[in-house]
Amino acid sequence: MCGIVGYIGRRNSLSILMEGLKRLEYRGYDSAGVAVINDSKDINFFKKAGKVKEIEEHFDPDALSGTTGIGHTRWATHGAPNDTNAHPHFDMGKNIAIVHNGIIENYKSLKRKLESAGFSFSTETDTEVLANLIEFHFRNTNDFEKAVRIALTDVEGTYGIAILNKKEPDKIIIARMGSPLMLGLGKDETIISSDAAAIINHTKNVIYLEDGEMAVIKRDSFQIKTISDEDIFREVQKIEFDLTEIEKSGFEHFMLKEICEQPDSIQNTYRGRINFETGVVKLGGLENVSDKLFNAKRIIITGCGTAWHAGLVGEYMLEHYCRIPAEVEYASEFRYRNPIINRDDVVILISQSGETADTRAAMKEAQRLGATTIGIVNVVGSTIAREVDAGTYIHAGPEIGVASTKAFTSQLMSLALITLMIANNKGTLSEKQLIEIASEVKVLPEKMKHIIDKRNDYKFIAEEFKDAKNFLYLGRGFNFPVALEGALKLKEISYIHAEGYPAAEMKHGPIALIDENMPVVFIAPKDSTYDKIISNIEEIKARKGKIITIANEDDMEISNYSDYVLRVPASVPLFAPILNSIPLQFLSYYIAAARNCNVDQPRNLAKSVTVE
Repeated sequence: MCGIVGYIGRRNSLSILMEGLKRLEYRGYDSAGVAVINDSKDINFFKKAGKVKEIEEHFDPDALSGTTGIGHTRWATHGAPNDTNAHPHFDMGKNIAIVHNGIIENYKSLKRKLESAGFSFSTETDTEVLANLIEFHFRNTNDFEKAVRIALTDVEGTYGIAILNKKEPDKIIIARMGSPLMLGLGKDETIISSDAAAIINHTKNVIYLEDGEMAVIKRDSFQIKTISDEDIFREVQKIEFDLTEIEKSGFEHFMLKEICEQPDSIQNTYRGRINFETGVVKLGGLENVSDKLFNAKRIIITGCGTAWHAGLVGEYMLEHYCRIPAEVEYASEFRYRNPIINRDDVVILISQSGETADTRAAMKEAQRLGATTIGIVNVVGSTIAREVDAGTYIHAGPEIGVASTKAFTSQLMSLALITLMIANNKGTLSEKQLIEIASEVKVLPEKMKHIIDKRNDYKFIAEEFKDAKNFLYLGRGFNFPVALEGALKLKEISYIHAEGYPAAEMKHGPIALIDENMPVVFIAPKDSTYDKIISNIEEIKARKGKIITIANEDDMEISNYSDYVLRVPASVPLFAPILNSIPLQFLSYYIAAARNCNVDQPRNLAKSVTVE
């Protein structure tokens, strides 16, 4: 959940490191630091708690001059976010500098062994233990590469690391186990990063490290090996997005930009995958498992956070349209509860980054038990994308805002496409129904744009409720998971306590919270649940709750029951969650902005959760 960047080449590394850290800050932002090997072959460094721009204001650029360096922006795991615990970390003698993403699970036992060998420690981190462990083995071998390999065989846990050694100043060594790392290949230079965002301004040519691999990188060459010292050949791949996609482009926040990009991102998800004349869906990435998918006895969907909410909508889709039993699991719980998995089961793993640690662990457990695994992933070349049996990219483009928006709606579209593909094969939807749904896909971006064009309508409501202490979000059927997602968005970025419930469950407990100070958001499309939702609204209204309703544009009746109505175009149940989620995204965004919260970098959160 941290950002790593490194550079070795002919240019001054500092400017490249700082640019990279700014692009990676969405992955962790409680502290940052850099270490550079200077012309005298010494390691100079600066690190400090706070945002990258604050770090930049305090260091002396001349003191950090050099053509080889590493940098890090942190999301704290071991040790409080302060200057001392910020990365990079060093061995006791300041010969080894290391930046690290992950958790060394056996660091305490390693630390005790090192202390008995005379090493001392100055931080609370597991990373400092690894730096000293490498130095311990370097003293015995006088070989930097060998010392790193031996040290990593002693380690249990996850890591993405980049290491400098002032006694071998012409190289950077990197290694990966459960945390992403890649090499960006330029002319007489290599940029190392945990994320393509730090590389793309310099090159689109990348090589992804796999688990259990390390690379020794020099100015004009690199060598990839396994940690057990076997040579690896890896083909160069291309980054598929452009620099403009990771810039704000005139928007105040990345989150606002990404909400407004959804008409385009949803088109990118379905483009070339659905025939609008016949309604037939073709997902090339699933062809090799299509028989397994069509004949699955059960489909299990797993993910974390927003991806889990998307999975809940997917459960409704698959059961309603395909008549296949579906279950949704928290990836963080899946492997720890000894799940019952059969070889006829299909497990769908949803992850924006493709690196979510819990979802990766769920994937490995499902594979161990013989299930077919399918990934729904945004980041091309990510670990889940490479390791599942088959998959489909959502093609939403880079998502920088920590609170997921466009990835969520694109995940819903991917699940809808999978649903339509299965339903067509199984005959649970007629040709006429498929064509009608396909026609709705075609107009969906325009309907989304219509909602987005009215975004200023949400500002007034945000001002009214920015000081609320609690919110309830209620929905039924396909829109119950949307209620959960709306509540999560508000919690994430405004720090207001919010809960989502099935609307009928409100009277089984939460109704006790209702008074004149409680805003309640209802998702109330004109569908088969509409009359029941109206009854639930009346129950809240009778207790003086403040009612905000997401309703269809042609629903005039709803104004009689609501204090505020946010209108969206009507759609079929399959796509209603996509449309209904957009007002909730705007509501959370404008409330957070009105509270002067850091919308793109909410406290304690990071974009990609790569540690358990």
